Amino acid sequence: MKLIQNIDIYAPEHLGKKDVLIIHDKIVKIADAGSLSIPSYFPEPEQIDGTNLILTPGFIDCHVHVLGGGGEGGFANRTPEATMEGLTKFGVTTVVGCLGTDGIGRDMCALVAKTKGLNEQGISAYCYTGSYQVPVRTLTDSIPKDIMMIQEIIGTGEIAISDHRSSQPTFEEFTRVAADTRLGGVLSGKAGIINVHLGDGSRGMELINRVIDETEIPASQFLPTHVNRNEALFCQAIEYALKGGAVDFTGNEDIDYWETICDEVRVCKGIKRMLNAGVNPNRITISSDGQGSLPIYNKKGEFQGMGVGQSSCLLKEVKECVSMENIPLETALSTITSNPADILHLNKKGRVQEGYDADLCILDKNLQLIKVIARGKSVY
Repeated sequence: MKLIQNIDIYAPEHLGKKDVLIIHDKIVKIADAGSLSIPSYFPEPEQIDGTNLILTPGFIDCHVHVLGGGGEGGFANRTPEATMEGLTKFGVTTVVGCLGTDGIGRDMCALVAKTKGLNEQGISAYCYTGSYQVPVRTLTDSIPKDIMMIQEIIGTGEIAISDHRSSQPTFEEFTRVAADTRLGGVLSGKAGIINVHLGDGSRGMELINRVIDETEIPASQFLPTHVNRNEALFCQAIEYALKGGAVDFTGNEDIDYWETICDEVRVCKGIKRMLNAGVNPNRITISSDGQGSLPIYNKKGEFQGMGVGQSSCLLKEVKECVSMENIPLETALSTITSNPADILHLNKKGRVQEGYDADLCILDKNLQLIKVIARGKSVY
């Protein structure tokens, strides 16, 4: 048992100062500050003084290469696997793993095993089936069976389009992947999301838009990521989001470099532009592309080396939304809590609410991370 007292809650909606009781892995009671008492016949709970602190849902990083990524500059550029400690120290209590460019040196068997391992260690982990390539290399003999029969698999991805590294799927091939993924979601009660990697190619979101316009598959079935990769792609993403689609920004710890060298749209500026354009704030997420390789170039476009994505960017992006663009904290927080939980159908995740999983972050007034609780246990 844990009793958090007199803490300012962003659930992510602002609830004000409350007391919160956790039993095992659930939030069982939220009450006005100072009003929650524990009967004497209960075990003595761990008490946490929340005075001058903020309580938020644990962060959901919905795009992480948990097996590592890269290899795009040869074997020496393969990046390391994610670890539970490397996630929780940045406030991440739920992670969605994926393969990327390399679906050969890393495969679905290894991805599912890694996902199971993270779950056993104490955080919540899910994954997509497949990688950049189409036809999709699944764990079983089909996408619907993967999603229906493998508990951890919630969709397909990341499927690459408009990128020189993709398998250049045709409209028919891409539509079949979307249809199979939706079917798997329908049969299993899962989201059946197609996570789509958007590259720098001029076609941008053309394949996604065609599927929505020419078939019965709705926009809600897709979660395109890297929408802030460049200005042209971002403008397409605004139009897509205005039609009801969800979009995923990729956070960046070194945005000053990427914004000036690579035309990347700064996350806080991009979200502000979407909100000003009338995009539903519930359809916006931020993920880290964690453990993915980040090629570094100089101003002449010459390759300089390889960086690694980190989940640390999530809280950094939330802070920038608040401090640089005056986006309300509850709106900024929703992009890494309730929004991905809703879009990906992660039940009992993403909110500080009675009956929900006790995945929580405690921050100070400067939004510095103080403590992380995952499934009721202190992990940072």
